[in-house]
Amino acid sequence: MLQVSKKTLNIRGRIVDLSRPLVMGILNTTTDSFFRGSRANSEDEVIERAGTMLSEGADLIDIGGYSTRPGAKDISVTEELDSILTALNAITKFFPKTVISVDTFRSDVAKEAVAAGASLINDVSGGTLDPRMFETVAELRVPYVLMHMRGEPQTMNKLTHYDHVVRDILKDLQTKIAALRALGIADIIVDPGFGFAKTIAQNFELLRNLSEFEQLGYPVLAGLSRKSTIYKTLGVAPEDALNGTTVLNTLALERGASILRVHDVKQAVEAVKLWSMAGTVRN
Repeated sequence: MLQVSKKTLNIRGRIVDLSRPLVMGILNTTTDSFFRGSRANSEDEVIERAGTMLSEGADLIDIGGYSTRPGAKDISVTEELDSILTALNAITKFFPKTVISVDTFRSDVAKEAVAAGASLINDVSGGTLDPRMFETVAELRVPYVLMHMRGEPQTMNKLTHYDHVVRDILKDLQTKIAALRALGIADIIVDPGFGFAKTIAQNFELLRNLSEFEQLGYPVLAGLSRKSTIYKTLGVAPEDALNGTTVLNTLALERGASILRVHDVKQAVEAVKLWSMAGTVRN
């Protein structure tokens, strides 16, 4: 049954309105992320990148310490946590009002990050890689980004067979939402997982049908920024995929995205502003 999509988030007691789409800036503390421009490997680099994104209008900053690009190397919990906490501590010290999301599929990392000041958990595995994640999020009482993925970053490119990609992903997310709700988790953000166990054609199919994900009843996050769907289709490098990213971000806004997760905050903020000024009405 079609549900009205939730348009607010409770972030540490503050109700955040999503009727205007938000921009989530990406800050990677790993040297293995696919786009060099998102990396910050020292405290000074973290402060510089975070400061730039905030000055450009980022609503949230998403810190990741584990590269989830296809074929990325595995790292230990300790290594992931150390790099995330370094960034978290720097941002909370220099920009204390920043809303920080932590990009992790490990419940131990999520717990430590929230204790250090993070306000959201962004789990690329949708709970499949750590059976304790859902219960941990319920205990932490923070919003949770539920993304669709199959396998692990090292194997996901081999797991792209679907009977019907949109219906299959909707069904998977619906099942997980029911499990989250049973634990009392109210603030859920849905991410169809562009590029994670999907072919380029499947990614475009998801984008064409992104509005279908609103029927799940929760805000939709679109993470398309500089991904191979863009740069391989255009025959360019990730560094040259900004224009394509803006085009697909605009299409995602038109089809119901409430959050854009991006490497390039300024351009995404401009896209949201122009799209809003064009007279699009959000239900």
